[in-house]
Amino acid sequence: MTPRPLRSAAALGLLLAAGGTAWAADPFRVEGLPRDDSLTIREAPDAGAPALGQIPVGRRVLGFGCTSDTPSGLTWCRVKFGRTLGWARRRYLTPD
Repeated sequence: MTPRPLRSAAALGLLLAAGGTAWAADPFRVEGLPRDDSLTIREAPDAGAPALGQIPVGRRVLGFGCTSDTPSGLTWCRVKFGRTLGWARRRYLTPD
């Protein structure tokens, strides 16, 4: 029998992979870019990954954790903006 915490962690991972939210998200605001620019949401935590959408400067997003375990070593956060769920550079996300 699998221990309860391990089963819970596995279920949480499946929920996030499917685009669901399993816990309270952290609000962020996009900052640190020119006013007329936007932050790209990517399919994976890598600048070479396909773009899924754009977040205009000043807009709020929901964050679901960050990692620096990426090909570049840069920190990326799992974010949701509107109906788009993907990855964005932490450098441009300010806690809101």
